[in-house]
Amino acid sequence: MKTFGENKLKVESPAFLRVSLGLPSNLINSENLGKYYQALTDFNFLMAKIQHPEFGVQALIDDFNLVDDSEALNHSEYNPEKVKTLNLIQSVLWMSADILERDNRKLAEQLLGRLLYFKIPEIQAMLDVAKQWKATPWLRPLTSCLTPPRRGLLRTIKGHSDGVNAVAVTADGKRTISGSSDKTLKVWDLTTGDELFTLKGHSDSVNAVAVTADGKRAISGSYDKTLKVWNLTTGDELFTLKGHSDSVNVVAVTADGKRAISGSSDKTLKVWDLTTGDELFTLKGHRYSVNAVAVTADGKRAISGSRAISGSYNNTLKVWDLTTGDELFTLKGHSDSVNAVAVTADGKRAISGSYNNTLKVWNLSTGKEQFTIEGHSDSVNAVAVTADGKQAISGSYNNTLKVWDLSTGKEQFTLEGHSDSVNAVAVTADGKRAISGSSDKTLKVWDLTTGDELFTLKGHSDSVNAVAVTADGKLAISGAGDKTIKVWDLATGDELFTFKSPREVIKVVAVTADGKRAIHASRSSASKKNFLKVWDLITKNDQFTLKDHSHKVSAVAVIDVVAVIGDDKQTISDSWDNILKPWDVTTGDLLFILTGHSRKVKAVAITPDGKRAISGSYDKTLKIWDLTIGDELFTLEGHSKSVNAVAVTADAKRAVSGSDDQTLKVWDLVTGKEEFTLKGHSNSVNAVAVTADGKRAISASNDNTLKVWDLSSKSVIASFTGESSIACCAIAPDGLTIVAGDESGRVYFLRLEGMEELK
Repeated sequence: MKTFGENKLKVESPAFLRVSLGLPSNLINSENLGKYYQALTDFNFLMAKIQHPEFGVQALIDDFNLVDDSEALNHSEYNPEKVKTLNLIQSVLWMSADILERDNRKLAEQLLGRLLYFKIPEIQAMLDVAKQWKATPWLRPLTSCLTPPRRGLLRTIKGHSDGVNAVAVTADGKRTISGSSDKTLKVWDLTTGDELFTLKGHSDSVNAVAVTADGKRAISGSYDKTLKVWNLTTGDELFTLKGHSDSVNVVAVTADGKRAISGSSDKTLKVWDLTTGDELFTLKGHRYSVNAVAVTADGKRAISGSRAISGSYNNTLKVWDLTTGDELFTLKGHSDSVNAVAVTADGKRAISGSYNNTLKVWNLSTGKEQFTIEGHSDSVNAVAVTADGKQAISGSYNNTLKVWDLSTGKEQFTLEGHSDSVNAVAVTADGKRAISGSSDKTLKVWDLTTGDELFTLKGHSDSVNAVAVTADGKLAISGAGDKTIKVWDLATGDELFTFKSPREVIKVVAVTADGKRAIHASRSSASKKNFLKVWDLITKNDQFTLKDHSHKVSAVAVIDVVAVIGDDKQTISDSWDNILKPWDVTTGDLLFILTGHSRKVKAVAITPDGKRAISGSYDKTLKIWDLTIGDELFTLEGHSKSVNAVAVTADAKRAVSGSDDQTLKVWDLVTGKEEFTLKGHSNSVNAVAVTADGKRAISASNDNTLKVWDLSSKSVIASFTGESSIACCAIAPDGLTIVAGDESGRVYFLRLEGMEELK
């Protein structure tokens, strides 16, 4: 056995693991390519390398690049299918790098979540080993629930505190520079995703950025009417270019790095000498704000795009002679603002993107439109073109990017992942990756080459807002913004059937203790009335509707009150009208009204004996209610922001609440006192569940994580990272199987592993 890293991972040592962890290069050099494949498809080797203090995630990613070595490609043992397998594994490492750099114990989670779909023997064998990893407690995905390797997202880069408006990439593809509404530029290592340094100096939003071909300087344009030239080696500002009388919206730089061309809301373009900082001349001719500019590779021409009144054909592009400053001709055709323009490397075509959702391809020799590209459902904000001129990549206000074939004008595929408008896009010189900047404050790195097979992950088509598990642990029920409730086999993650609501999105869902009925809440947009709908899980039919709340129903919990009133079943709903209402589910009758919260009620839980309810509210408090008489018993105060979730232990002695203040609090329900606070989330806590034995709590957060807490040690024992805000969670009676839903529509089925390590 060998031990690597501070987590003391024990690694089995087959023959190829007995040598250095620098193994792959040795194998290539020794012409032992078979062992190279064996090593890089072995989970133990992968884990050992990323946990070793001298290596890490990036070193492992680099190992996979050796397969592109010319010696390897010509090797007698070279096998394209095995290379495809290695590419899939490397893509997962790329996609998960930021997560693994924060916590290298998450390798098994990421491999399983992204590769379970692929029925490749070497991958499935690797995953079988990963499933057995128990060095520390962790949440094992039971289904392929994370974005798999394909044409798509490689990495998300975070650091700006406001929207990203501009992106440029160095010619060697190693660094990207972003400009933001937070008034800064950031320089990033594109290989690792690390921030190298921040460029500060602009007094307003940075709208544009370009980089010289040698990668030594960046030029930025700002709403403060200036451009700045930066040294990318030191991060120092070299000088400021002043002359525009309004916001600088765009900037481009000639291939020789000697001149910059800027476009402004003052309707002009200016050409600058980057050696002296002098303005060479001004290009006048646009009647409205200049939003886009590109320059041909020979530095002789610039193409600019302008904004005009919607529906006006004054939304033009102009082609300029950069030696004389003369306008050569005008490109007319867009019916709305031209927001972006790119030019092919041979200087023969320009591609423009418009507010009218289209792109146009232009012949720069004749000034004629070649064809129009349609497909975006909203404004095209950004466009880039690959160096070979074969593909264009466009970014849209609808949060997506699209990749287009410029020979046919056809869409090749769509890149989804941003949660807000895509404002900027750049592509590496080799055409393999695109970098996008968004109003969601992130940059994303996309793979433009891999994964011909596209597929859809199981889940909803909109945010999953609620999940529940039947008492026997066999079924999970999810409700979502796509107006459906889905019933899942909790053991396999298979969808069994779907209930469709004709009204609004499903915000909340609960299941009766006998597992026979589900209740969800919704609101009719037509009548503005709120409904609690009861579904029969056996017959799959709509049973009946409970109508009464005057506002949106925000949570529902079901109770079994056999100990109090025989076999009756009740439900209690809470609402944005600040009240709670217990109902008789068998008759649909309203029993009584609970009032006391001063603001909207967001969550409710019931003690197992059905005698008490605990509610959480926007008023930052929880209230405990006596359900036998309808009285408030006491109020729990301590959260500094809205209470979003509450769960109660099976012995009815404790409640656990989650809040917008990023914490969970554990309460003594006998005394009404706070016992302690759990801190660890970096954003709002949306949901809370408690295991049947009351020893652990599970929380879901807007920080994209699901955390498992040990309530005796008051610490996080396991964490799972999803791909968007996790909105809801529930746990099966076994205390190990967890189901959760996120804003992207994914439903996660997870199992808590490695608990024996805590014993």
